[in-house]
Amino acid sequence: MVIHMTLKEAVLRQDLEQVKEILRWTPGVVNEPDEEGMPIPFLAAETGNLEIVKYLVEYSYASMNTVDALNRNILHYGAASGNVELCRYLVERVGMKITGGDRNLLTPFEIANTRGHRELEAFFAEKVGAAYEDMYHNPIRRGMYPDPSIVRVGEDYYMVNSSFIFFPCIPISHSRDLLHWEIIGHAITNPDWAGLDGLEGGRGYWAPDISYDNGTFYITATLRLNDGGPVYRRQMVVTASRPEGPYGKPVFLEEDGIDPSIFHEDGRHYMLLNRGARIFEISADGSKQLSEAKLLYYGDQKRAPEGPHLLKKDGFYYLFMAEGGTGMGHRITVMRSRELMGLYEPCPYNPIMRQEDPQAGIQRAGHGKPVLAADGQWYMVYLCGRCLEGKWSMLGRETALDPVTWTADGWPIVNGLQGPSVLQKKPGLGEAAAPQKKPGPGEAAAPQKKPKLQEAAGEDEKLRNGGIWRDDFRGPQLSGEWMTPREPDQDGICFSGGRLFLKGSRFPLSRVEARNILLRRQTAFDFDAWTEIESLKLGPGQEIGLTCYYDENTWVCFGAVGAEGAAELMVKEHIGDEDRVFRAGEISLKQPLRLGVETRGLTRRFLYRTEAGELRPVCTLENVYYLCSEGLKKGKRFTGAMVGLYVYAGDQDCLGVFRYFEYREEKQAYEKYKRL
Repeated sequence: MVIHMTLKEAVLRQDLEQVKEILRWTPGVVNEPDEEGMPIPFLAAETGNLEIVKYLVEYSYASMNTVDALNRNILHYGAASGNVELCRYLVERVGMKITGGDRNLLTPFEIANTRGHRELEAFFAEKVGAAYEDMYHNPIRRGMYPDPSIVRVGEDYYMVNSSFIFFPCIPISHSRDLLHWEIIGHAITNPDWAGLDGLEGGRGYWAPDISYDNGTFYITATLRLNDGGPVYRRQMVVTASRPEGPYGKPVFLEEDGIDPSIFHEDGRHYMLLNRGARIFEISADGSKQLSEAKLLYYGDQKRAPEGPHLLKKDGFYYLFMAEGGTGMGHRITVMRSRELMGLYEPCPYNPIMRQEDPQAGIQRAGHGKPVLAADGQWYMVYLCGRCLEGKWSMLGRETALDPVTWTADGWPIVNGLQGPSVLQKKPGLGEAAAPQKKPGPGEAAAPQKKPKLQEAAGEDEKLRNGGIWRDDFRGPQLSGEWMTPREPDQDGICFSGGRLFLKGSRFPLSRVEARNILLRRQTAFDFDAWTEIESLKLGPGQEIGLTCYYDENTWVCFGAVGAEGAAELMVKEHIGDEDRVFRAGEISLKQPLRLGVETRGLTRRFLYRTEAGELRPVCTLENVYYLCSEGLKKGKRFTGAMVGLYVYAGDQDCLGVFRYFEYREEKQAYEKYKRL
């Protein structure tokens, strides 16, 4: 230990000769972290001493594969020093990656930017080929946006994602630049058509696909029913002349399987389904199955082959598939054939997308669909997941984007086979793709000019780095960010004059019959949410307030509960079949009730603001691990954590009136994760 500390002291004193002397006699200590867990080479890089770092790299036993507890490497610490020549050496001679992210997706490029190291930032920009402001972060759709499917029509991009048992069903998002997205509609907005009533959490609409052909937009998805019946998977199809809808009444095909997609060619239409990739022809309106399903190819890895998509390019039919299950082994593979119904050969570079680093911040990369951008470049949208402590996916599965390039022998690869990127050049800044002879089915011809960037950022961009999402309920309609578990009551959700009116549910949140729970996605691990409730009267047992919600099996609620002639503040956890209740004393409901929740990772801190403006804590839950897919083994758990508003009425009527809802993300800076 004395020698170990001496090495640390020598590095801190920047005494190269003493470093050499220590390592001459005890060479192995260079790979021992200090008492705070810091690898000695990282400490040297943080001091900015190039000569010591060069000696450790070239003459010691130091491993350049070493990462710290947050998956940072030596370049993260070199960037913190601001020393350009040190970082040049690490990048050009050691091969460290400027855009490589730690577990919190922090990159050396971002460290240089946020710390104001302008010369270093300029060097990084030169090596990457783009300024920091011309980069984008993955995921591009944060929170519960799994199973993305995309189509381009002209200069516009449209994306759909799974919605499970949430209503309206299947959000449709629009973008002009592949980065900034806004929900413009849903595939099913009529509650009489949704078919969600009675479905358990995690079921509902799985893995939708959007396509376009001859003036018509097609959306298809699997409706996953509860187990126990003779049929528990049906394929839904809706069509519309406009991407946002309105879409017609859903039609259902009774072919078993999941993850449907539709391929259009020469006026004919085909549906693909798992297992593997099976194909059959359907009618133009999607209402009839015209042929029996035929297996095109089972898959390259052959574990859980699903999510098939077809693309025709340069005389080949390319079949993209998701394999390996939706956990850590998830991946994208591709096969091709000269004929639609011919024999498919697997790509020699498979998997073309997979996360190989088990410590990386972005995991579970798979289930992708390619798109030809308006400037001739190719991209892939795909699902991914981020986990707290490496195991709790609170945000659900999200959507990421990476460039696709084509090899000399005609195979597509995603992000150069490096797995999901953390920081990537914005579309339009990469190398131009070769001119396309003919756009594939469902793709519009590429225009001659580049698409303009969107003037207004999407909701994700507004929130990133401490932004605010606020709804004062004054618009002509509810924001597309809101959703409810299953269909709401006909008069269950109303708003006017800056007030939201929620009709109290007859059933508690723990029942699939619960209604009118208004939720939005949790899109960051750290956030604050606040609401204000107008004065009201609660009967015994009736509740109103905020909820942190996953499904009927796991949630937390915070609000007022009625008692005989009074009301109490209450925090309630529901985990499986168990309720844990914390009561914080009586409270007056003669004035507005302002409630908030502060979320920092797995910790939830509940507060309220008095009429005089005083902020008072009520309760802190240190570990809400159960608000994620891994938190409980019960039923289908494929969604993500949400936050929102609820009213429980029980047997008597109760109407909750809310003045606003505010959601603010907490900015995560490098200093927050730096060793003290």
